[in-house]
Amino acid sequence: MKALVTGASSGIGREIARLLAARGYDLILCARREERLRQLAAELPTACRVIAADIADERECRLLYEAVRGEELEVVVNNAGFGLFGEFASTSLEEELRMIDTNIRAVHILTKLAVRDFAARGRGYVLNVASSAGFLPGPLMATYYATKNYVLRLTEAIREELRRAGSPVKVCALCPGPVDTEFNKVAGVRFSLGGLSAQRVAREAVGGLFAGRGVVVPGAAMKAMTLARHFAPDCLLARVTYHFQHRKNGG
Repeated sequence: MKALVTGASSGIGREIARLLAARGYDLILCARREERLRQLAAELPTACRVIAADIADERECRLLYEAVRGEELEVVVNNAGFGLFGEFASTSLEEELRMIDTNIRAVHILTKLAVRDFAARGRGYVLNVASSAGFLPGPLMATYYATKNYVLRLTEAIREELRRAGSPVKVCALCPGPVDTEFNKVAGVRFSLGGLSAQRVAREAVGGLFAGRGVVVPGAAMKAMTLARHFAPDCLLARVTYHFQHRKNGG
């Protein structure tokens, strides 16, 4: 059994890799930081292959999959991603385009290629790491929220197609709220709400994936939020989200 995990050098991806190794999966670990991947590989009890790549580059993303598709993969975890804080008119266009390439384009490519192979083989699991942000409009992190909405809705749609086809292939979207990872530093924010541990989020993600769940929302507070959003118009949700986003930056 083999699994590919992108963004495996830290945070949720690293913890998911540990859990998959504990279940007996040999791992293909991908991220930009090779040294961190090798440190993780040395800790794990199963065989690990390290591939340093920047999947924001479409060519590297496609080469990654070509390099591993012969490994008889059973699980693909699309975890690589990042955020950016600031008003849309003032944030860096170049950084936003790199975010779209990482959070959307790479996820789309790897999901499509994996689903095609898994469907033909008659088995396999794809876990796409979205966010609770995917349920909401996100002023002050507009592009990030939009990318996670794409990941969530894409995953839900693919799941329904597979269900109607009677396919045993399972796809799942992980939608955590704040998590104690390096995300804050990269995005330039600090959460106003307490975050869950990456270990807990990973446990719920892996458990939900293998249980065949379509969407996993870790934590009671985030589950309540996803339900409550149905009772408020988007314009109100945008205002509430702005309030919490503003507090992230000390506002």
